[in-house]
Amino acid sequence: MPTALRDESPDVSEIPKNRLGLPETLWWQDGNLFLLDQTQLPLVVVSERQDSLEQVSDSIKALKVRGAPAIGAAAAYGLLVGLRDDREAPLEEFRQRLEEKAAWLGEARPTAVNLKWALNRMVAFAGEQEAATSAALYDLLVEEAVRIHEEDRELCRMIGVHGASLIRPGSGILTHCNAGSLATSEFGTATSPMYVAHQEGTPFRVYADETRPLLQGARLTTWELQQAGIDVTLITDNMAAHLMAEGLIDLVITGTDRVAANGDVANKIGTLGVAILAKHFGIPFYVALPSSTIDFDT
Repeated sequence: MPTALRDESPDVSEIPKNRLGLPETLWWQDGNLFLLDQTQLPLVVVSERQDSLEQVSDSIKALKVRGAPAIGAAAAYGLLVGLRDDREAPLEEFRQRLEEKAAWLGEARPTAVNLKWALNRMVAFAGEQEAATSAALYDLLVEEAVRIHEEDRELCRMIGVHGASLIRPGSGILTHCNAGSLATSEFGTATSPMYVAHQEGTPFRVYADETRPLLQGARLTTWELQQAGIDVTLITDNMAAHLMAEGLIDLVITGTDRVAANGDVANKIGTLGVAILAKHFGIPFYVALPSSTIDFDT
């Protein structure tokens, strides 16, 4: 698999790997934000340094970084990228720019609630601090962004710890789109029980919908599961009913972009059809998500 860095910075020799041995989706290094460019996968593994708030916004819109949890972490770091040149500004001016830039970046991906959740958390955190200078407040915001990133790692890992028991030896699992390591900070949401079960030695097979129109299942889910050594079969979206009818699917696990206060789930186009099929065939349907994806205002 070709691996490359679009950024020529001498400080980055290679794309770092997470605990699963997969490329990090995003990382903060020496005051810089790097994103794995997911539009290039699976043919080329390439990263891109984000040098401006506008670039971060464009990367979110272009799906270079995608998946609600990953977008949230990227937004927290992206806000820092946008504020680097403001560290010498008067403190009140810095606070005002923080709020303005957070509001602007929050419009990059309206469907992913984690985007505004992370930005609002950064703004609220700044409001609680009594830093003497803009530079000091910026340093505190760096620590908060790192916390958001690390919390997502732990939340997703624990989804796997609690969900792995759903996967029995010989299970057939259907998933739609990509709610894996590439969509989060590490273990994924829908894939986290799969990764934990695989680590525990449970044999199972995953069937991944190709996920039209952008093929996140074909390009991303099958790629990362293969990289981790998990048995995965790519299917076209319209094969799901046939596999269910043949008894090959024992459970469905997907992720979600947003969960409303009443429990309604908004996920990638095509998820509704899979849910209806699962109900028809009496197959359990699970949605895996961190708490940050619940939108209590909707």
